[in-house]
Amino acid sequence: MGLTHRLGGPTLRRRTILSAGLAATVLALPRLAGRPAAAADGPALRLHAKPGQAGLLPSADGGPTRIWGYDGLVPGPIVRARKGDIVDVELENGLDQPTTIHWHGVRIDNAMDGVPHLTQAPVAPGERFRYRFAVPDAGTFWYHPHHASWEQVARGLYGLLIVDEDDAPDVDREILFVADDWRLDADGRIDEGSFGGMHDWAHAGRLGNVLTINGQPPQQLSVRPNERLRLRMANTANARVFSFTLDGLAAWTVAVDGQPVPPAPTGRVVLAPGQRVDLVVDAPPAVGEAAIAEATGTPFTALGFRVEGEPIRPDPRSTPQALAANPLPAALDLAQAVQVDVVMEGGAMGMGPLRGSMGMHPHGPMPPVPDWGALAPRGLVWALNGVAGHPDAPLVTAMRGQTVVLHFVNATRWPHAMHLHGHHARVVARDGQEVAPEPWRDTHLVDPMQVASAAFVADNPGDWMLHCHMLEHQAGGMETWFRVTG
Repeated sequence: MGLTHRLGGPTLRRRTILSAGLAATVLALPRLAGRPAAAADGPALRLHAKPGQAGLLPSADGGPTRIWGYDGLVPGPIVRARKGDIVDVELENGLDQPTTIHWHGVRIDNAMDGVPHLTQAPVAPGERFRYRFAVPDAGTFWYHPHHASWEQVARGLYGLLIVDEDDAPDVDREILFVADDWRLDADGRIDEGSFGGMHDWAHAGRLGNVLTINGQPPQQLSVRPNERLRLRMANTANARVFSFTLDGLAAWTVAVDGQPVPPAPTGRVVLAPGQRVDLVVDAPPAVGEAAIAEATGTPFTALGFRVEGEPIRPDPRSTPQALAANPLPAALDLAQAVQVDVVMEGGAMGMGPLRGSMGMHPHGPMPPVPDWGALAPRGLVWALNGVAGHPDAPLVTAMRGQTVVLHFVNATRWPHAMHLHGHHARVVARDGQEVAPEPWRDTHLVDPMQVASAAFVADNPGDWMLHCHMLEHQAGGMETWFRVTG
């Protein structure tokens, strides 16, 4: 099976992938165990943010690439806990700029959320900060900086946080699938000169030209006929929306953004930046090949499956059982909900009056039109409700237990992955029309010129960030915050 991992983006000389067994490497990420509450007086686990090296390219195409990583690795060590545990991690900053850790998707104590100047001060070079928090939900989560994330994440600072269920699903193996794209120059180095480029900030964001899975070039995994896998997929890219197709594999979606869903057959997984999906995947019953392909442009293999050996069982298995539900709020009180518009504007081809062409029906007064002439020279090319950058006042203040509906109005030419901190929301309407409530998510992809209405229960007190997870869009102004009191 021929493999390539070139993505659309800045030119990189043609590269090929060596066909290599992935049985060892795909599970070879270092692992940290979440510390249980009973060990509160013990030492914290250590995550050291520092420069390192990673084999992003095949060895035939040159040596390792200089990256930034937790413990110098990309992805960083797996932080692993059980539902209800206390995670106790100390960040040591070995970088030459401040940093933090945000625990993406965890319904966390506000003081541990890792947002500089909102929930904590940035951790200066050479300093440390201890994160200690409970993990109420089982699922696939991840961690990354929230200071200069447009650069620090692009250099490799991220890792998985996995919270195991009390009763693990009945699978033969767990496979990790952390997808990222890297912008490398012709010598295989991170293209540092393009950081902060306004073209990226005003368009789709920083799109790379090389795909990695688990910090490595795409490879092949040896599986046995009828083997059942749990595949934990995460998109850690700055801006790219991945579309993965499953060729020759039977698959069911069992969780999105860490929250269980009724098992549903699927042949395609779309992952916006920050999103995760858990699949149960069955290998074919006969010897041969299968693949997960990236298909946003010309399809190419992201992970190949070499089906070989004796069948692990005589017949394919039936639909997997659903994962146990997490303790999310029992019900949304939509009749009494606070209605909040989140009007997204700006970007290339979108600094004019697009809002009028959408026929929008806001639930409050229309926000002011941003003064792009004054904002753009300051690098602010996106706005939420007429405000570019972090506003002084919260988007909304909600009482604890109150239902809030966020009407994401995308009056731009670009998609946006809107990430809600400390909570999960579910879409209840699209373009003003009610829909059956969609799965709980912490990151919602809103397509250009569309409206998605997402409801959540404001049950986690504190000041919480809401922003686009196309990280250049956030840096260019698409961020705000909300407050939960009581």
